[in-house]
Amino acid sequence: MKKRALISVYNKDGIDGLAAFLDGSGWEILSTGGTAGMLRKKNIPVTDISAVTGFPECLDGRVKTLHPAIHAGLLARRSEKSHMETLDKLALAPIDLVCVNLYPFFEKSGEGLSLDETIEFIDIGGPAMLRSAAKNFRDVIVLTDPSDYGETVAALESGAVPDALRKRLAARVFTLTSAYDAAVARYLMDGAGDGVNTGDADTFPSFWPLSLKKIQNLRYGENGHQKAALYFNTAGGGALPAMEQLHGKELSYNNIRDLDLAWKAVTAFGLSAAGAAPLGDGDLERLGMSGGAETSGAAACCAVKHNTPCGIALDGSLAGAFEKTRACDPVSIFGGIVAANVPVDALTAEKLAEIFLEIVAAPDFAPDALEILKKKKNLRIMKASFPPGERRECIAVDGGMLVQETDRKLLEKWEVVTKTSPAAEDIADLVFGLRAVAFVKSNAIMVVRDRASTGIAGGQVNRIWSAEQALARSAGISGAPSRVLASDAFFPFPDVVEAAAAAGIRAIIQPGGSVNDSLSIEACDRHGIAMVFTGTRHFRH
Repeated sequence: MKKRALISVYNKDGIDGLAAFLDGSGWEILSTGGTAGMLRKKNIPVTDISAVTGFPECLDGRVKTLHPAIHAGLLARRSEKSHMETLDKLALAPIDLVCVNLYPFFEKSGEGLSLDETIEFIDIGGPAMLRSAAKNFRDVIVLTDPSDYGETVAALESGAVPDALRKRLAARVFTLTSAYDAAVARYLMDGAGDGVNTGDADTFPSFWPLSLKKIQNLRYGENGHQKAALYFNTAGGGALPAMEQLHGKELSYNNIRDLDLAWKAVTAFGLSAAGAAPLGDGDLERLGMSGGAETSGAAACCAVKHNTPCGIALDGSLAGAFEKTRACDPVSIFGGIVAANVPVDALTAEKLAEIFLEIVAAPDFAPDALEILKKKKNLRIMKASFPPGERRECIAVDGGMLVQETDRKLLEKWEVVTKTSPAAEDIADLVFGLRAVAFVKSNAIMVVRDRASTGIAGGQVNRIWSAEQALARSAGISGAPSRVLASDAFFPFPDVVEAAAAAGIRAIIQPGGSVNDSLSIEACDRHGIAMVFTGTRHFRH
C-alpha cells in the first residue's frame, strides 16, 4: 500500500524539500489550502483533504481536517487486526506521516489585536491532528519543526525511522500543544484584547498554565556542573526578551538573574523612555503626597552583586548617580552588574570603565559612550527598552511551583507614629529608601542620605545583624553620615532603633505591625527619631 503523508503548515520553511523527497520516494501527499497551493506551484502532486474526507472545507477554513477519515487514518494501530479491518470496512487508509505547525497564536496574541481578531489565530485542527499522530507514534511519524525535517529524511532514506526518534518527535508535539493551550488560557484569563478579566477566581486557577519557548542553551547553570537553558514567555512582552545585547560575551545563568533584578530595581524609579512612572506612584498620590517627588529630574543607577543591590542612588546626572552607587560599596561592585534608567553618556562610560563589571544595562548609549565601553572586550552591554511587566512570579519548589502576584504596591499608609515628624528634607530619602530596600534580600536594611544608599545589608536570619552591618558600612563612607533608615519589614524588638540612634539616624521608615511596635516607638521618642509606618511589607527571600 502506498504510504501517505499529511502536510498542512503555516510556517512553510523547508516544506518543499521535505515534500519533494516524499513524492520522489513514492508517497502520496495530502494537503490543505495554502500549503497545497504552494506545493503545486513547486510541481509536487497533492491530494486535497476534501477528496479524502468527501466533505468540503467550510466555515472560512475552520473545518477541514476534523473528520473521521483523517483521525481514523492517524489513530489506527497497524499491529491491531481489528483496527485495520475497520479501516478496510470503512474504505479508509492509514496516514503514515503528519507534518503540521500551528497558526501563530504565540506571536499574534502579543500584537495588540482585538479579542475577535486574535481568536481567529487559535488553531483547532492542527493540534488535534498532531495529538492523534503523536499518540500513535509507533506507526505515524509526526513533525512540528522544520529543524527536524533533515533528520527524518535521513532516517527514511536509511530504510526505517527508529523508535527513539519517533518517540522524541511525539514528545515535541505535546510540549508544543501544551504551551500553545497555556498561551491561549493566559490570554483569555488576563483580559487581553478586550480588557475584560475573567475574574478573581481565575487569578490562580486550578491548573497553572505555563507557555515558555527555549531561546538558547546556556553554558552552565548557577554552578559549572549544572546544565541550564533560557526560556521566554511565548506571548512576548516583558523587559528581558526586549533587551538587545550590543557587545560582549554571551550572558550566563547568573548574569541573567542579576540583570533581571538590577533592571527591576532601577526602573522602580521610573523609565522616561517608556513613559513608565516610579513604582507605587499611585500609592503616594492616593495619600495626598507628591508622587515621585524624590525621582523628579533624577537619573537612577543600581549595582547588583549575587542577586542583591550593593549600591543604588538618584542624582541630577547619571555620572553622579553612579558615583554615589559605587561609593556605597566600592568592594562588592567589582564584577557586578550596573543598570541605569537613562541613557549612558561618555562621562558615565568613562567612570564605568574604571572598574571590572560584568554587565551595563541602560535604555540607550551615546555613540562615544559605546566606543569607550566596547574597549572592554568581555563587558556585556545591554540596551533595555521596557520596564518590567509580569503580573505574576513563579518560583520552583521540589515537586511544584509557588505562584504569586508581582509586588507592585509601595505602601498602604504614611503614618507618623512618633512625637517627632520627619524633616521636610528627609521625606524624599524615606520614600527613596522604601522603594530601594524592597529589592534587597530579607531581612533588609538600607541606610540613605541624599537619595542614595550609604549602607545596605540583607539575607541575615535576624534584623539586628542586618541593621548593624548596614549602619557600619554607612559609617565608613566619608562625608556621608547616616541620616535615614529603611526596613523591608517590621522591627520585632527595639534593638534596631537603639542601633540607629547610636549611628545618628534621625528618621526611620518601616511597615509596622509587630506586637512590640510600642517598644520601638518609645525608643524613637527617647532619641528624638521620627518613624513612619507604611503598612506594607516587602520581603524578598
